[in-house]
Amino acid sequence: MPGIEMTETISPDYLVIGAGAMGMAFVDTLISDKEATVAIVDRYSRPGGHWTLAYPFVTLHQPSDVYGVNSRQLGDEKIDQVGYNKGLAEVATGDEIVAYYTKVLNTTLLPSVRVIYYPLHNYTGDGEFQSIATGKMFSVGPNTRIVDSTYVKVTVPSMSPPLYEVSENANLVTPNAVATLKRPYGAYTIIGAGKTAVDSYKVTLEQGTYTPVPDTLFIDCTAPGLGNVHPVPVFNGRNITIQNIKFFQPTFSAALIGHVEASFDDEHLKNTLCDPFPYTREPADYPTTLLASMKNRLKWMEEPKVSEWCAKSRLDFPVMGPPPRDPEKAAAFNASIEQQIRGLCDHLEQMVKNDAEQQIGGLCDHFERMAKNDAASVA
Repeated sequence: MPGIEMTETISPDYLVIGAGAMGMAFVDTLISDKEATVAIVDRYSRPGGHWTLAYPFVTLHQPSDVYGVNSRQLGDEKIDQVGYNKGLAEVATGDEIVAYYTKVLNTTLLPSVRVIYYPLHNYTGDGEFQSIATGKMFSVGPNTRIVDSTYVKVTVPSMSPPLYEVSENANLVTPNAVATLKRPYGAYTIIGAGKTAVDSYKVTLEQGTYTPVPDTLFIDCTAPGLGNVHPVPVFNGRNITIQNIKFFQPTFSAALIGHVEASFDDEHLKNTLCDPFPYTREPADYPTTLLASMKNRLKWMEEPKVSEWCAKSRLDFPVMGPPPRDPEKAAAFNASIEQQIRGLCDHLEQMVKNDAEQQIGGLCDHFERMAKNDAASVA
């Protein structure tokens, strides 16, 4: 009966909180690399996390080729022929991404018979979670490892109210409402200047004041997207906290954490290989964040198990671009990658020591030289 709390104890090897992009990537790799049992607790009714709540016209922020879970391709590996992404590697729509995660759950994870999915359940802490529909309580045994895939706190506009005061006379909506407008408005004002705002045809005011025309529809795009959380050790006793360990590659990061968990026992080694860093908030953050990511890459190259996994992973976007097609040039290119990364790290460390924001141009020059060298080698 609803409202009656009945506690049931389960004992999977892992309890994963969240069935979003990072949670699904972690579980997919974990059960591929290890004979483990997993219970996934999801507050939503279907897998996909924030993608299930995003505005209808949302698209992926990166090529589909390197997003999702490691075991299943997302998209058709084609070049988009129409739209703003024409001529570039395809980017999946929100509908495609949600359908993809449903397929991963129903054709890969659940058929393994080692994964149990608990949709519409809230994790309440201390290894316990509760059904939203019935109130039934569950708890896990002391040997179950608890994996938090929600720590980075991804937020889209429809998930929370804006963090500013809104006049009762203002017409304010989230981007979700743009797809179902019933009439034209006198004007449209986009609030925010991130990816969501660009998707909504960005209009921003950098300084000064603005008096809207009558009947203006305000579209709130100010949700932070990625939470401004402080990095914590990924591995800490029975707890695993999934975070970014590669620059702007969340699903790769989660999948690699799953591989490291499945492949090594020593906690210090695992944390060394999975050193997290916060997301960037302003231009001056980029050198520090990219430096941390590149230092992680060097560690992975030195550990054979991780290096081999990265080489085979569909989620690992080539750090220095694809190698030339010519076999001899490709061999020389691959042999030079470590040296190039170390050179980049030296440059980034110098930037961090100095005024990073003023020296970003130097980093751009460095990448341009690398690109020219790569183009020459391909030719």
